[in-house]
Amino acid sequence: MFKKILIANRGEIALRVIRTAREMGIKTVAVYSTADRDSLHVRFADEAVCIGRPQSSESYLNIPNIMAAAEITNADAIHPGYGFLAENAKFARICNEHGVKFIGPTPEMINSMGDKITAKETMIKAGVPVVPGGQGLLQSVDEAKGIARDMGYPVILKATAGGGGKGMRIVWEEAELEKAYDTAKAEALASFKNDGIYMEKFVEEPRHIEIQVAGDQFGNVCHLSERDCSIQRRHQKLVEESPSPFMTEELRYKMGEAAKKAAAAINYESVGTIEFLVDKHRNFYFMEMNTRIQVEHCVTEEVINYDLIKEQILIAAGHRISGKDYYPQMHSIECRINAEDPYNDFRPSPGKITVVHQPGGHGVRVDSHVYAGYVIPPYYDSMIGKLITVAQTRQEAIQTMYRALSEYVIEGVKTTIPFHLQLMQDERFRSGDFNTKFLEGFTLK
Repeated sequence: MFKKILIANRGEIALRVIRTAREMGIKTVAVYSTADRDSLHVRFADEAVCIGRPQSSESYLNIPNIMAAAEITNADAIHPGYGFLAENAKFARICNEHGVKFIGPTPEMINSMGDKITAKETMIKAGVPVVPGGQGLLQSVDEAKGIARDMGYPVILKATAGGGGKGMRIVWEEAELEKAYDTAKAEALASFKNDGIYMEKFVEEPRHIEIQVAGDQFGNVCHLSERDCSIQRRHQKLVEESPSPFMTEELRYKMGEAAKKAAAAINYESVGTIEFLVDKHRNFYFMEMNTRIQVEHCVTEEVINYDLIKEQILIAAGHRISGKDYYPQMHSIECRINAEDPYNDFRPSPGKITVVHQPGGHGVRVDSHVYAGYVIPPYYDSMIGKLITVAQTRQEAIQTMYRALSEYVIEGVKTTIPFHLQLMQDERFRSGDFNTKFLEGFTLK
Protein backbone atom coordinates (compact mmCIF):
# COMPACT_ATOMS: atom_id res chain seq x y z
CA MET A 1 0.00 0.00 0.00
CA PHE A 2 1.08 3.59 -0.61
CA LYS A 3 2.77 5.47 2.21
CA LYS A 4 1.97 9.00 1.03
CA ILE A 5 -0.47 10.36 -1.56
CA LEU A 6 -0.24 13.82 -3.09
CA ILE A 7 -3.63 15.19 -4.16
CA ALA A 8 -3.22 17.19 -7.36
CA ASN A 9 -6.45 19.09 -6.90
CA ARG A 10 -8.28 21.52 -4.64
CA GLY A 11 -11.55 22.12 -2.81
CA GLU A 12 -14.02 19.47 -1.77
CA ILE A 13 -12.54 16.63 -3.84
CA ALA A 14 -9.09 17.17 -2.29
CA LEU A 15 -10.68 17.07 1.16
CA ARG A 16 -12.64 13.95 0.16
CA VAL A 17 -9.45 12.09 -0.81
CA ILE A 18 -7.66 13.22 2.36
CA ARG A 19 -10.43 11.74 4.52
CA THR A 20 -10.33 8.31 2.91
CA ALA A 21 -6.53 8.22 2.86
CA ARG A 22 -6.42 9.03 6.58
CA GLU A 23 -8.88 6.20 7.31
CA MET A 24 -6.56 3.89 5.36
CA GLY A 25 -3.53 5.03 7.36
CA ILE A 26 -1.95 6.83 4.39
CA LYS A 27 -0.22 10.23 4.76
CA THR A 28 -1.37 13.03 2.44
CA VAL A 29 0.15 16.05 0.71
CA ALA A 30 -2.00 18.99 -0.36
CA VAL A 31 -0.87 21.29 -3.16
CA TYR A 32 -2.35 24.73 -3.44
CA SER A 33 -2.23 27.99 -5.34
CA THR A 34 -1.67 31.27 -3.52
CA ALA A 35 -5.43 31.89 -3.82
CA ASP A 36 -6.13 28.67 -1.89
CA ARG A 37 -3.72 29.08 1.01
CA ASP A 38 -6.67 29.22 3.46
CA SER A 39 -8.58 26.28 2.01
CA LEU A 40 -9.48 23.36 4.29
CA HIS A 41 -7.63 20.78 2.21
CA VAL A 42 -4.43 22.67 3.01
CA ARG A 43 -5.26 22.63 6.70
CA PHE A 44 -6.21 18.96 6.98
CA ALA A 45 -3.47 17.33 4.89
CA ASP A 46 -0.35 16.09 6.67
CA GLU A 47 1.80 18.34 4.48
CA ALA A 48 1.07 21.19 2.08
CA VAL A 49 3.09 22.71 -0.76
CA CYS A 50 2.35 25.94 -2.63
CA ILE A 51 2.68 25.28 -6.36
CA GLY A 52 2.05 28.69 -7.92
CA ARG A 53 -0.10 31.68 -8.63
CA PRO A 54 -3.94 31.62 -8.71
CA GLN A 55 -4.29 30.96 -12.45
CA SER A 56 -4.75 27.21 -13.08
CA SER A 57 -2.08 27.21 -15.77
CA GLU A 58 0.46 28.35 -13.16
CA SER A 59 -0.64 26.01 -10.38
CA TYR A 60 -3.09 23.11 -10.69
CA LEU A 61 -2.17 22.54 -14.35
CA ASN A 62 1.55 23.11 -13.79
CA ILE A 63 2.96 19.60 -14.10
CA PRO A 64 6.61 20.45 -13.26
CA ASN A 65 5.57 22.18 -10.03
CA ILE A 66 3.29 19.30 -9.00
CA MET A 67 6.02 16.74 -9.69
CA ALA A 68 8.50 18.84 -7.73
CA ALA A 69 6.08 18.87 -4.79
CA ALA A 70 5.81 15.07 -5.00
CA GLU A 71 9.59 14.73 -5.05
CA ILE A 72 10.34 16.98 -2.06
CA THR A 73 7.64 15.31 0.05
CA ASN A 74 8.54 11.75 -1.05
CA ALA A 75 4.97 11.03 -2.19
CA ASP A 76 4.75 7.62 -3.84
CA ALA A 77 1.33 8.20 -5.48
CA ILE A 78 -0.73 11.07 -6.90
CA HIS A 79 -4.51 11.27 -6.86
CA PRO A 80 -5.73 13.71 -9.56
CA GLY A 81 -9.34 14.12 -8.34
CA TYR A 82 -11.59 15.37 -11.17
CA GLY A 83 -11.02 18.19 -13.64
CA PHE A 84 -7.57 19.79 -14.03
CA LEU A 85 -5.13 16.92 -14.86
CA ALA A 86 -7.42 13.98 -14.01
CA GLU A 87 -7.74 12.86 -17.65
CA ASN A 88 -4.38 14.09 -18.89
CA ALA A 89 -2.48 11.16 -20.36
CA LYS A 90 0.77 13.15 -20.45
CA PHE A 91 0.55 13.77 -16.71
CA ALA A 92 -0.19 10.10 -16.01
CA ARG A 93 2.81 9.10 -18.13
CA ILE A 94 5.15 11.57 -16.37
CA CYS A 95 4.01 10.25 -12.97
CA ASN A 96 4.78 6.69 -13.97
CA GLU A 97 8.14 7.64 -15.52
CA HIS A 98 9.19 9.21 -12.23
CA GLY A 99 8.15 6.25 -10.10
CA VAL A 100 5.04 7.92 -8.70
CA LYS A 101 1.87 5.90 -9.12
CA PHE A 102 -0.93 7.76 -10.90
CA ILE A 103 -4.15 6.75 -9.12
CA GLY A 104 -6.22 6.18 -12.22
CA PRO A 105 -6.01 4.34 -15.54
CA THR A 106 -2.92 4.08 -17.74
CA PRO A 107 -2.06 6.82 -20.24
CA GLU A 108 -3.08 4.51 -23.06
CA MET A 109 -6.54 4.00 -21.54
CA ILE A 110 -6.99 7.74 -21.05
CA ASN A 111 -6.03 8.41 -24.67
CA SER A 112 -8.31 5.70 -26.03
CA MET A 113 -11.35 7.29 -24.38
CA GLY A 114 -10.24 10.93 -24.44
CA ASP A 115 -10.72 11.31 -28.17
CA LYS A 116 -14.42 10.95 -28.97
CA ILE A 117 -13.91 9.51 -32.46
CA THR A 118 -11.48 6.85 -31.24
CA ALA A 119 -13.77 6.03 -28.31
CA LYS A 120 -16.77 5.63 -30.62
CA GLU A 121 -14.86 3.30 -32.95
CA THR A 122 -13.74 1.23 -29.94
CA MET A 123 -17.33 0.94 -28.71
CA ILE A 124 -18.61 -0.15 -32.11
CA LYS A 125 -16.01 -2.95 -32.17
CA ALA A 126 -17.03 -3.95 -28.63
CA GLY A 127 -20.72 -4.17 -29.60
CA VAL A 128 -21.81 -1.20 -27.46
CA PRO A 129 -24.68 0.85 -28.99
CA VAL A 130 -23.55 4.27 -30.25
CA VAL A 131 -25.46 7.28 -31.54
CA PRO A 132 -25.86 7.06 -35.35
CA GLY A 133 -23.50 9.42 -37.12
CA GLY A 134 -20.77 9.96 -39.67
CA GLN A 135 -17.52 8.09 -39.09
CA GLY A 136 -14.46 10.23 -38.45
CA LEU A 137 -13.80 13.95 -38.34
CA LEU A 138 -15.59 16.30 -40.69
CA GLN A 139 -13.33 17.77 -43.35
CA SER A 140 -15.69 20.35 -44.82
CA VAL A 141 -19.15 21.93 -44.60
CA ASP A 142 -20.15 20.13 -47.79
CA GLU A 143 -19.28 16.76 -46.23
CA ALA A 144 -21.29 17.72 -43.15
CA LYS A 145 -24.29 18.63 -45.32
CA GLY A 146 -24.14 15.31 -47.13
CA ILE A 147 -24.02 13.28 -43.91
CA ALA A 148 -26.84 15.34 -42.39
CA ARG A 149 -29.07 14.76 -45.44
CA ASP A 150 -28.48 11.01 -45.16
CA MET A 151 -29.21 10.90 -41.40
CA GLY A 152 -31.96 13.47 -41.37
CA TYR A 153 -32.20 16.51 -39.13
CA PRO A 154 -31.77 17.37 -36.29
CA VAL A 155 -28.05 16.62 -35.98
CA ILE A 156 -25.42 17.66 -33.46
CA LEU A 157 -21.85 18.80 -34.07
CA LYS A 158 -19.34 17.88 -31.35
CA ALA A 159 -15.67 18.62 -30.66
CA THR A 160 -13.64 15.42 -30.69
CA ALA A 161 -11.56 16.69 -27.76
CA GLY A 162 -14.59 18.26 -26.09
CA GLY A 163 -16.51 18.24 -22.87
CA GLY A 164 -18.86 20.45 -20.88
CA GLY A 165 -20.78 21.53 -23.98
CA LYS A 166 -17.80 23.31 -25.57
CA GLY A 167 -17.63 23.02 -29.36
CA MET A 168 -21.14 21.56 -29.46
CA ARG A 169 -23.99 22.80 -31.67
CA ILE A 170 -27.45 21.40 -32.44
CA VAL A 171 -28.57 21.97 -36.04
CA TRP A 172 -32.27 21.70 -36.90
CA GLU A 173 -32.11 22.45 -40.64
CA GLU A 174 -29.55 22.77 -43.42
CA ALA A 175 -29.73 26.58 -43.48
CA GLU A 176 -28.19 26.65 -40.00
CA LEU A 177 -25.39 24.16 -40.68
CA GLU A 178 -22.61 26.33 -42.11
CA LYS A 179 -22.73 28.89 -39.29
CA ALA A 180 -22.90 26.12 -36.65
CA TYR A 181 -19.98 24.30 -38.28
CA ASP A 182 -17.74 27.39 -38.23
CA THR A 183 -18.74 28.31 -34.66
CA ALA A 184 -18.20 24.79 -33.30
CA LYS A 185 -14.72 24.55 -34.88
CA ALA A 186 -13.68 27.96 -33.55
CA GLU A 187 -14.94 27.19 -30.05
CA ALA A 188 -13.25 23.77 -30.07
CA LEU A 189 -9.93 25.32 -31.09
CA ALA A 190 -10.17 28.02 -28.42
CA SER A 191 -11.17 25.54 -25.67
CA PHE A 192 -9.06 22.48 -26.49
CA LYS A 193 -6.43 23.64 -29.05
CA ASN A 194 -8.02 21.05 -31.36
CA ASP A 195 -10.66 22.11 -33.89
CA GLY A 196 -11.65 18.58 -34.91
CA ILE A 197 -15.43 18.08 -34.95
CA TYR A 198 -17.75 15.23 -35.86
CA MET A 199 -21.48 14.80 -36.37
CA GLU A 200 -24.14 12.58 -34.84
CA LYS A 201 -27.87 12.23 -35.05
CA PHE A 202 -29.40 14.42 -32.33
CA VAL A 203 -31.35 12.31 -29.84
CA GLU A 204 -34.51 14.22 -28.89
CA GLU A 205 -35.92 14.22 -25.35
CA PRO A 206 -32.92 12.28 -24.01
CA ARG A 207 -32.03 11.23 -20.52
CA HIS A 208 -28.39 11.43 -19.45
CA ILE A 209 -27.79 8.20 -17.56
CA GLU A 210 -24.33 6.97 -16.64
CA ILE A 211 -23.05 3.66 -15.31
CA GLN A 212 -20.31 3.54 -12.69
CA VAL A 213 -17.71 0.86 -13.45
CA ALA A 214 -14.57 -0.49 -11.81
CA GLY A 215 -11.81 -2.64 -13.25
CA ASP A 216 -8.55 -4.00 -11.85
CA GLN A 217 -5.11 -4.96 -13.18
CA PHE A 218 -6.17 -8.60 -13.51
CA GLY A 219 -8.94 -8.14 -16.08
CA ASN A 220 -11.85 -8.15 -13.64
CA VAL A 221 -14.60 -5.59 -14.27
CA CYS A 222 -17.91 -4.81 -12.62
CA HIS A 223 -20.59 -2.14 -12.68
CA LEU A 224 -22.01 -0.30 -9.69
CA SER A 225 -25.34 0.64 -11.26
CA GLU A 226 -26.56 3.95 -12.66
CA ARG A 227 -26.89 7.65 -11.95
CA ASP A 228 -29.41 9.93 -13.65
CA CYS A 229 -27.76 13.27 -14.50
CA SER A 230 -30.49 14.72 -16.73
CA ILE A 231 -31.08 17.93 -14.74
CA GLN A 232 -28.57 20.12 -16.54
CA ARG A 233 -28.06 23.70 -17.56
CA ARG A 234 -25.97 24.29 -20.70
CA HIS A 235 -24.66 20.72 -20.48
CA GLN A 236 -23.52 21.27 -16.88
CA LYS A 237 -25.03 18.90 -14.31
CA LEU A 238 -26.89 20.44 -11.37
CA VAL A 239 -28.68 17.45 -9.80
CA GLU A 240 -27.82 13.75 -9.90
CA GLU A 241 -29.59 10.75 -8.42
CA SER A 242 -29.45 6.99 -8.12
CA PRO A 243 -31.32 4.97 -9.10
CA SER A 244 -32.84 6.70 -12.12
CA PRO A 245 -36.63 7.09 -11.93
CA PHE A 246 -36.69 6.19 -15.64
CA MET A 247 -34.90 2.88 -15.16
CA THR A 248 -36.43 -0.59 -15.46
CA GLU A 249 -34.78 -3.81 -14.33
CA GLU A 250 -34.38 -4.91 -17.96
CA LEU A 251 -32.80 -1.61 -19.00
CA ARG A 252 -30.47 -1.60 -15.97
CA TYR A 253 -29.24 -5.07 -16.88
CA LYS A 254 -28.66 -4.14 -20.55
CA MET A 255 -26.89 -0.88 -19.73
CA GLY A 256 -24.79 -2.54 -17.04
CA GLU A 257 -23.65 -5.26 -19.45
CA ALA A 258 -22.89 -2.66 -22.14
CA ALA A 259 -20.85 -0.61 -19.66
CA LYS A 260 -18.82 -3.66 -18.67
CA LYS A 261 -18.17 -4.42 -22.35
CA ALA A 262 -16.99 -0.85 -22.82
CA ALA A 263 -14.57 -1.05 -19.88
CA ALA A 264 -13.34 -4.51 -20.84
CA ALA A 265 -12.67 -3.35 -24.41
CA ILE A 266 -9.76 -1.24 -23.15
CA ASN A 267 -8.86 -3.52 -20.19
CA TYR A 268 -9.91 -0.66 -17.94
CA GLU A 269 -8.12 -0.29 -14.62
CA SER A 270 -9.52 2.05 -11.92
CA VAL A 271 -13.01 3.42 -11.34
CA GLY A 272 -14.68 5.22 -14.22
CA THR A 273 -18.01 6.12 -15.75
CA ILE A 274 -19.66 5.16 -19.02
CA GLU A 275 -22.09 7.90 -20.04
CA PHE A 276 -25.14 7.13 -22.16
CA LEU A 277 -27.96 9.03 -23.81
CA VAL A 278 -31.29 7.23 -23.38
CA ASP A 279 -34.22 8.21 -25.61
CA LYS A 280 -37.87 8.27 -24.62
CA HIS A 281 -38.28 4.70 -25.94
CA ARG A 282 -35.45 3.53 -23.62
CA ASN A 283 -32.97 2.98 -26.46
CA PHE A 284 -29.53 3.84 -25.11
CA TYR A 285 -26.38 5.04 -26.86
CA PHE A 286 -22.77 5.40 -25.70
CA MET A 287 -21.79 9.05 -25.34
CA GLU A 288 -18.37 9.06 -23.67
CA MET A 289 -16.26 7.54 -20.92
CA ASN A 290 -14.91 9.55 -18.00
CA THR A 291 -11.66 7.91 -16.94
CA ARG A 292 -11.68 9.45 -13.44
CA ILE A 293 -13.80 9.83 -10.33
CA GLN A 294 -16.97 11.86 -10.97
CA VAL A 295 -18.29 14.82 -9.00
CA GLU A 296 -21.47 12.81 -8.42
CA HIS A 297 -19.77 9.63 -7.18
CA CYS A 298 -21.35 10.30 -3.76
CA VAL A 299 -24.84 9.15 -4.75
CA THR A 300 -23.47 5.77 -5.83
CA GLU A 301 -21.60 5.47 -2.53
CA GLU A 302 -24.79 6.18 -0.59
CA VAL A 303 -27.03 3.65 -2.36
CA ILE A 304 -24.58 0.73 -2.23
CA ASN A 305 -22.51 1.65 0.88
CA TYR A 306 -19.25 1.65 -1.06
CA ASP A 307 -16.23 4.02 -0.81
CA LEU A 308 -15.23 4.66 -4.41
CA ILE A 309 -12.13 6.67 -3.50
CA LYS A 310 -10.90 3.77 -1.38
CA GLU A 311 -11.56 1.41 -4.28
CA GLN A 312 -9.55 3.68 -6.60
CA ILE A 313 -6.60 3.60 -4.22
CA LEU A 314 -6.79 -0.17 -3.70
CA ILE A 315 -6.92 -0.85 -7.45
CA ALA A 316 -3.92 1.44 -8.06
CA ALA A 317 -2.03 -0.46 -5.35
CA GLY A 318 -2.62 -3.73 -7.20
CA HIS A 319 -5.58 -5.16 -5.28
CA ARG A 320 -8.24 -7.26 -6.98
CA ILE A 321 -11.88 -6.20 -7.09
CA SER A 322 -14.59 -8.69 -6.22
CA GLY A 323 -15.92 -8.66 -9.79
CA LYS A 324 -19.55 -8.71 -8.67
CA ASP A 325 -22.06 -6.10 -9.83
CA TYR A 326 -23.79 -3.78 -7.37
CA TYR A 327 -27.39 -2.56 -7.37
CA PRO A 328 -29.07 0.31 -5.49
CA GLN A 329 -30.41 -0.57 -2.06
CA MET A 330 -31.57 2.99 -1.25
CA HIS A 331 -32.34 6.21 -3.15
CA SER A 332 -29.90 9.13 -3.16
CA ILE A 333 -30.02 12.64 -4.60
CA GLU A 334 -27.19 15.17 -4.92
CA CYS A 335 -27.59 18.93 -5.39
CA ARG A 336 -24.54 20.88 -6.47
CA ILE A 337 -24.29 24.04 -4.40
CA ASN A 338 -22.60 26.61 -6.62
CA ALA A 339 -21.57 30.19 -5.90
CA GLU A 340 -23.89 31.48 -8.61
CA ASP A 341 -26.90 33.80 -8.76
CA PRO A 342 -29.87 31.74 -10.05
CA TYR A 343 -31.93 34.93 -10.40
CA ASN A 344 -29.33 36.45 -12.73
CA ASP A 345 -28.71 33.71 -15.31
CA PHE A 346 -26.54 31.80 -12.82
CA ARG A 347 -23.81 34.43 -12.92
CA PRO A 348 -20.75 33.41 -10.82
CA SER A 349 -20.68 35.01 -7.36
CA PRO A 350 -17.16 34.85 -5.91
CA GLY A 351 -16.39 36.64 -2.66
CA LYS A 352 -16.19 36.21 1.09
CA ILE A 353 -18.61 33.88 2.87
CA THR A 354 -19.72 35.57 6.07
CA VAL A 355 -22.02 32.89 7.53
CA VAL A 356 -22.28 29.13 6.98
CA HIS A 357 -24.70 26.72 8.61
CA GLN A 358 -24.62 23.25 7.09
CA PRO A 359 -27.63 20.94 7.45
CA GLY A 360 -27.47 17.63 9.27
CA GLY A 361 -29.73 14.89 10.50
CA HIS A 362 -30.49 11.39 9.35
CA GLY A 363 -29.77 10.75 5.68
CA VAL A 364 -27.88 14.00 5.05
CA ARG A 365 -24.29 14.31 3.81
CA VAL A 366 -22.41 17.52 2.96
CA ASP A 367 -19.16 17.45 0.97
CA SER A 368 -17.73 20.97 1.08
CA HIS A 369 -14.52 22.86 1.75
CA VAL A 370 -15.97 26.24 2.73
CA TYR A 371 -16.45 27.90 6.12
CA ALA A 372 -17.37 31.30 7.55
CA GLY A 373 -14.66 33.71 6.51
CA TYR A 374 -13.58 31.65 3.48
CA VAL A 375 -13.09 33.67 0.29
CA ILE A 376 -14.32 31.97 -2.89
CA PRO A 377 -11.70 32.81 -5.54
CA PRO A 378 -12.83 33.85 -9.02
CA TYR A 379 -10.31 31.63 -10.81
CA TYR A 380 -11.93 28.20 -10.57
CA ASP A 381 -15.18 26.29 -10.90
CA SER A 382 -18.02 27.87 -8.91
CA MET A 383 -19.02 24.70 -7.03
CA ILE A 384 -18.61 25.19 -3.29
CA GLY A 385 -20.22 22.00 -2.05
CA LYS A 386 -22.49 19.04 -2.62
CA LEU A 387 -25.57 18.26 -0.57
CA ILE A 388 -26.51 14.58 -0.67
CA THR A 389 -29.52 12.86 0.86
CA VAL A 390 -30.35 9.18 1.08
CA ALA A 391 -33.58 7.41 2.01
CA GLN A 392 -35.57 4.24 1.37
CA THR A 393 -37.60 5.80 -1.47
CA ARG A 394 -37.22 8.63 -3.99
CA GLN A 395 -40.01 10.67 -2.46
CA GLU A 396 -38.40 10.39 0.98
CA ALA A 397 -35.02 11.41 -0.45
CA ILE A 398 -36.67 14.47 -2.07
CA GLN A 399 -38.41 15.43 1.18
CA THR A 400 -35.15 15.07 3.10
CA MET A 401 -33.38 17.16 0.46
CA TYR A 402 -36.00 19.91 0.71
CA ARG A 403 -35.66 19.95 4.48
CA ALA A 404 -31.86 20.01 4.31
CA LEU A 405 -31.84 22.80 1.71
CA SER A 406 -34.15 24.82 3.96
CA GLU A 407 -31.55 24.52 6.75
CA TYR A 408 -28.55 25.32 4.54
CA VAL A 409 -27.43 28.90 5.21
CA ILE A 410 -24.64 30.55 3.20
CA GLU A 411 -24.37 34.34 3.40
CA GLY A 412 -22.00 36.76 1.71
CA VAL A 413 -22.34 35.26 -1.78
CA LYS A 414 -25.23 34.16 -3.97
CA THR A 415 -25.81 30.41 -4.24
CA THR A 416 -27.98 27.94 -6.15
CA ILE A 417 -29.89 26.91 -3.00
CA PRO A 418 -33.08 28.85 -4.02
CA PHE A 419 -33.09 27.04 -7.38
CA HIS A 420 -32.79 23.62 -5.73
CA LEU A 421 -35.56 24.43 -3.23
CA GLN A 422 -37.97 25.23 -6.05
CA LEU A 423 -36.90 22.17 -8.05
CA MET A 424 -37.61 19.84 -5.13
CA GLN A 425 -41.21 21.13 -5.10
CA ASP A 426 -41.72 20.93 -8.86
CA GLU A 427 -44.39 18.34 -9.70
CA ARG A 428 -42.74 17.19 -12.93
CA PHE A 429 -39.43 16.62 -11.15
CA ARG A 430 -41.12 14.87 -8.24
CA SER A 431 -42.93 12.55 -10.64
CA GLY A 432 -39.69 11.73 -12.51
CA ASP A 433 -40.96 13.30 -15.73
CA PHE A 434 -37.86 15.10 -16.99
CA ASN A 435 -35.04 14.95 -19.53
CA THR A 436 -31.96 17.01 -20.35
CA LYS A 437 -34.15 19.84 -21.70
CA PHE A 438 -36.18 20.13 -18.49
CA LEU A 439 -34.66 23.44 -17.34
CA GLU A 440 -35.39 25.18 -20.65
CA GLY A 441 -38.95 25.65 -19.47
CA PHE A 442 -38.11 26.20 -15.81
CA THR A 443 -38.63 29.72 -14.38
CA LEU A 444 -37.25 30.62 -10.99
CA LYS A 445 -39.86 32.35 -8.83
